[in-house]
Amino acid sequence: MSEQRAKGFKKNYGLQLATIFIGFIIFGISENIKGPAIPRIQMDFNLDEIQLGTLLSLNALGYLIACSFTALLTRKIGIKWSSLIAFGSMLISGILIFVSHNYTFFSASYFLMYIGNGMLEIALAILGARIFVRNTGTMMNLSHFFYGLSSTVAPLLASGLMTLTVFEYTLDWRGMYLVMLCLSVIPMIPAVMSRFPGDDLLDEDRIPFKVLVRDPALWLLVAILSFGVVSELAVGGWLVNFLEKSYGWNTTVAAGMLSTFFLFFSGARLFLGPVTDKIGFNLSIILLSGFAGICTFIAILAGEPAAIFFALAGIGIAPIYPTVMAFIAKRYPTGSDTAITFTVTMMGIGSVIGNYIIGAIINVVKNIYGTTTEIGLLRGLQAGYGFIGLCALICSFAGMILYKYLKKRNELI
Repeated sequence: MSEQRAKGFKKNYGLQLATIFIGFIIFGISENIKGPAIPRIQMDFNLDEIQLGTLLSLNALGYLIACSFTALLTRKIGIKWSSLIAFGSMLISGILIFVSHNYTFFSASYFLMYIGNGMLEIALAILGARIFVRNTGTMMNLSHFFYGLSSTVAPLLASGLMTLTVFEYTLDWRGMYLVMLCLSVIPMIPAVMSRFPGDDLLDEDRIPFKVLVRDPALWLLVAILSFGVVSELAVGGWLVNFLEKSYGWNTTVAAGMLSTFFLFFSGARLFLGPVTDKIGFNLSIILLSGFAGICTFIAILAGEPAAIFFALAGIGIAPIYPTVMAFIAKRYPTGSDTAITFTVTMMGIGSVIGNYIIGAIINVVKNIYGTTTEIGLLRGLQAGYGFIGLCALICSFAGMILYKYLKKRNELI
C-alpha cells in the first residue's frame, strides 16, 4: 500500500512540476513576443505613438488588476481552477487577437491577454510556494530559469512565425499570436490531471492580510523586489540604446551584448539556486544584488573596454525575484498567496515608476550638459543607466536592513 502511495505521490509531483515549468515557458513567451509584432501592429492600425503608448499602458494596468485579485480568486475556487482560468484566458485572447480587425476589438483582446499574464504570474508563484517545501531556493530559481529561457527565444520564434506561410497564408502578427498563445493548452493538461495542496486550508488558519501588512519584513521584501526588478527589466529596455548611442555600436553588436546578459541571467537562475539554499535567502539577496550594482558601475565608469560588466550584472540580478518568492514561501507558509499577491502588485507599480525615473534622469542631465551635444547625450545615458545600478545597490541595502531586523528576532531565513 505504501509503495502505491509513493508511486502516486511521484506521479502527482511530476504533474505539478510539469504545470509550473511549462507554465513559466508560456509566461515568458506571452510577455516577450510583442517586440517584433509591435511595429506591424502600429502600421496595420495606423497608430500614432500616443495611441501605442496608451495601448501598452492599459495592458500594464490589466496586468496589475489581475495581480490584485488572483489571491482572492484562489481562496474562492482553488489554485487549480485559478491556474486553468489563467491559461484559458490566454488561449482565448490568442483566438480573439487573430480575428481582431479594428483597434477597439484588438485592444480588448490584448487587455485580456495581460489579465491572463498577471493571473499566471501570481498563480505560478503560489503553486511554487506550496509545492517547493524542500530546496525552495533551488526549485524557485529553476522554475524561473524556464521563464528566462523562453524569454530569450520568444522574439526569434515570433519573428520566424510572422514570415511563415501555411497553405498560401502568411501568418503575420495575428497568426503568430494565435499559434504562440494556443501553446497555453499544453500546461492545462498536467494541471487538470494533478492535485495541488493548500486549497483545503481554512480561513482561520491563514495569516490575515492586516497582520501581513503590519510586518516590516514584508515591506522590506517589497522594496527588495521592486528595486531588483527595476534593475532586471530596465536592462532589456536601455542596454542596447546605451551601447548604440554612447559607444557607436551597431544594432547587431549591441543586441549581442544584451543576449550575453540574458545568457548569464539564465545561467545564474539555473546554477545559483543551491547557493541561495546553502547560505540563506537573506544573505544571497545582499551579496547578489550588490554584485549586480558594482558590475553596472564598473561598466559605466570604466567605459567601453569594460562593457562586458553590463552582461555580468545579470548573474547578480537574476536570482533576486525567485529568491524573494522562496523567502515568502518560507516566512508565510499559511499566507503565501496573499503575501505574494501584495508584493508583486506593489512591485508592478514600482517598476512603472522606475522606468519613468530613468527617462527623466536622462533628459535632465542632457539639458545640463547640452541637449544637442554628444557629451550631453553620453552623460545623460550614463546617469540614467547609473540609476539602474543604484537600484541594485538599494536592493542590497534593503536586504541588509532586513537581515538586521530578522537577526534580532532570530528569524533569519
